[in-house]
Formats: sequence, C-alpha cells, structure tokens
Amino acid sequence: MMRYLKLAGLVLASVVALSVVSVYGASYYYTSQHGQGCASCHEMAAYTTAVHASAHRNATCLDCHDAGLSTKLRHIRVHLFGQPPESIHLRDVDVLAMTTKCQGCHQHEYASWSAGPHSVTYAQIFTDPTHNSERRLADDCLRCHGMHFNGAIRDLVHPQNTTGPWKLKRASLTNEPTIPCMACHQLHREGATQLKPSTRISVATPPVRDTLAFFDRREQLHFAATLLTIPQLWDGPRSVTISPDQRQALCYQCHAPRQPEAATTAATNHWGPQFGSGDDRTPVGVHEGISCLACHAGHNESATASCKTCHPQMSHCGIDVEKMDTTFASDRSAHNIHWVRCTDCHQHGIPRQKTTVQYAQNASSSGTTASE
Repeated sequence: MMRYLKLAGLVLASVVALSVVSVYGASYYYTSQHGQGCASCHEMAAYTTAVHASAHRNATCLDCHDAGLSTKLRHIRVHLFGQPPESIHLRDVDVLAMTTKCQGCHQHEYASWSAGPHSVTYAQIFTDPTHNSERRLADDCLRCHGMHFNGAIRDLVHPQNTTGPWKLKRASLTNEPTIPCMACHQLHREGATQLKPSTRISVATPPVRDTLAFFDRREQLHFAATLLTIPQLWDGPRSVTISPDQRQALCYQCHAPRQPEAATTAATNHWGPQFGSGDDRTPVGVHEGISCLACHAGHNESATASCKTCHPQMSHCGIDVEKMDTTFASDRSAHNIHWVRCTDCHQHGIPRQKTTVQYAQNASSSGTTASE
C-alpha cells in the first residue's frame, strides 16, 4: 500500500513540476518571441498583428497583461477541455491589473490620473448615500462608471432601492477605479504605424492620438475618438458653436446632453438637446466655441491653472483666477466658466470697445502719451 502511495505522490509531484516548468517556460517563449507565441493561438493572431502597428509595438504581451500561474492554467484548461472564443474579451480583474501596469511606463500620466476625478472608486460611486437616495442605481450607470464590470448593476451593489444602506457585493472592488486607463485608451489598433509629422502641428488643430478610444460595454469594443460624433446643441432656439476638436467626442460619451423632456418649450418647438442638460459641460457665453482640452488637462481634468493662459492672474474684481469658484455644480457661482456671460458682470450693458483713436484722445486729455 505504501508503495502505491509513494508512486502516486511521485507521479503527482512530476505533473506539478512539469506544469510549473511548462507555464513559466511558455512565459519566456512568449517574451522572447515578441508575442509570436501568443499569436499561435488563432484567436490572438489579429490582436498581435494590431499591437505591432500601434504605439505599444515595442512592448511585449507580458508588459501589459497578467502572467500569473492561475491565468496561464485557465488558458490551458480552455484550450484543452473547453472551446476557445473567436474574440477575446478581458475580464474586469484583467483590466484593473493592466491599469497598475500602465504606471510602469506612463508614470507622470498615472500620477495625474490618480490625483483627478477619473480615478474615482467603486465605493465612492456606487455606495454614495446622497446620490443613491435621490436616484435609483441602474445598468446605465455602468456605461461610464465601471464599463468593464462583468455583470449588471444587481451583480455589483445591493439593495436596489433609494433607502439603502448600499454595499458592494464584491468587496475587492471597493478601492478599485471605475474609470481605468482602458476606458479611454486602446492598446491594440489597426492601421499604419504612427509616424512623427513632417511639419509642426498647429495648436488650433491638435492631433487625435490613435490610442484615444471609448470602450462600449454593450459591444465590448473600443471605438476610436475619430469615429465618435460631437453632438449639435442648442441654447433655446439658437445653435451653439462647438469646437471641432475631435478629442471632445470622447468626453461627450459620458458628459452627454439629454433630449428635451416632453411638454417643455424646447420639445414643443423641436429645438433639439439643450446645453447644460444631463451631464453636459458645453461652454457658452464668453467661452463658447473653445475645446474642452483648451482648459482641462488630459488626465487629471484640472482647469484651475489654465485660466492664466488667457487671463491676468489678478482679475478686474481683485480675485486670483486660480481661487475663483468656477464650478459648474452651483448655479450661484458668479464665475462658472462653462456658461458665464458678459452680462453676468456688466449688468448695465456691455461697454463698447474703444478704438485706438479713442485711447489716444483719452491719454492726451490726461496729459500722458499712448506709450505710457
């Protein structure tokens, strides 16, 4: 009996050792062949080809993707005993693991993102008592917050009501980001290798990087920013001028307007979606027509310091522009940069712009020269 037990133990140990050696040997093979090992599986061939033409063409598969033992054994099990999928869809845990790996190469961008609102966690979004008591959680919440989550809202948080208290069903997601890097960036893309432009790119027409793409959870696909549309908005019956910066199309996927509600003046007159409705942030008034990215930094979304690129640090009212309450969240903010108008400050009428001759006449009457 003891002999059979020793033999069984030896066989088991050999199988385990062979599995470990095979798995980690495969890791070396995949790394040394720059992804060609991964491409040997037919469902990965297209992805490997695409990444070789992308901005990440010099990175290996393991630089971005998890290479843990459990992941490799799962892949082996699927190919030996299951049915390999025709297309690959990453799990939410895979995407979250990749977000941390992005930090290895993009340290500055990762730090900016971590300090900004787009790094908001599952607990902050889905267990917020103020929001949840006013609006019931729905699957559409996952369109922007948690688009990579594998499941419906009922699989994420409970109870499904406006009384609470609310808890996440998966405690491991508590401090994980709901808007990871892969929400707005794609690693694999199709097309020619991106080259350095031969001439200087104008500030007025910034380039749209190939990696900029929105992940649609319904289709389980990334859509490049150049393929997304910028909506036409209205201020009552007036069409609002919107910057043609195509990068904004990415912002509008979440910061979107709503169609006018039935029986409203806008709906009755068929004016179309109004600015500021829903979660829209389209600027009107003195900032109408400028791009979102003219003020907002790409990763931390901060717009505080951007005021000084156009305005003097001290405004006419004696307030530092970096300390003004420029928030869109309060209608009482006198300096709401999204829809502040000239008439908000010039309540008795907008002063007429003086000509050069008028400036010279004023200077002469005061005993000074125009140069002074």
